[in-house]
Amino acid sequence: MKVGFIGLGQMGSGMAQNLLKAGHELTVYNRTPDKAKALVEKGARLGTSVADACKGDVVITMLADDNAVEHVVFGEKGMLASLHQGAIHISSSTISMALSEKLTAEHAKRGQRCVAAPVFGRPEAAASAKLFIVVAGAPDAVDTCTPLFEAMGQKTFRFGENPPSANLVKISGNFMISSTIEMLGETLALVAKGGLDKHQYLDFLTSSLFTAPIYKTYGTIIADKKFKPAGFAAPLGLKDARLALAAGEALRVPLPLANLVRDRFLRLLARGDETIDWSAISQLAAEDAGVR
Repeated sequence: MKVGFIGLGQMGSGMAQNLLKAGHELTVYNRTPDKAKALVEKGARLGTSVADACKGDVVITMLADDNAVEHVVFGEKGMLASLHQGAIHISSSTISMALSEKLTAEHAKRGQRCVAAPVFGRPEAAASAKLFIVVAGAPDAVDTCTPLFEAMGQKTFRFGENPPSANLVKISGNFMISSTIEMLGETLALVAKGGLDKHQYLDFLTSSLFTAPIYKTYGTIIADKKFKPAGFAAPLGLKDARLALAAGEALRVPLPLANLVRDRFLRLLARGDETIDWSAISQLAAEDAGVR
């Protein structure tokens, strides 16, 4: 399949690499071209503009936030102006439900198709094609894109024909992850102050009561205090907390924990470090407890 890929951060680079491995014809575009070098060396074509990446059957965006997606899609010579009729935009970015609705409507006006396909997994999962992909869109469009999802992830979950549904799943999932990080931070601070070894406690926890991978992954990061390099930077965590609160407000669903987590991110970022992993909010609980 002839595919364009826009956004080559830690996640996008791994996803694009796996599309190349699967034999798809790939054109990549990134605002900073240096990030495309490794992919070009492996056979990708370097696009010099958004329009260059929009000449095929499908274009995938994997960008940081609503503003970045809006710039790429609605900007002069952006995706709306460049995609041909029938082409598919796979939006894999973590964006608001409101923007997802806007993308769906504006692509439809031009005879283009929009599929929301946000992903779950850290950069190592993207590199090894182990992502979980959440998809919503017209069935024929999703069917067309299925080989791409199979190349990038270990399992695809379909959530109907309305693209914002997939974005709601992603927003709610990230809210649960950040809440779990907060819970782990508080719990590990508690047992550490009680004189227990954090790693021994974590081994018990992940071998008995909480066996899901997320507890082991983030529990280990927290216990080891390995917050750099960031797999998911704290500013993105703050952005996602705000997305959860916006979704809750739109749907009239109170989310008290989302308010707490948002404030944790604000406190962490008030220190001025934008490059730390979002799991570093766990250390705020340790500091509150006087635990080092």
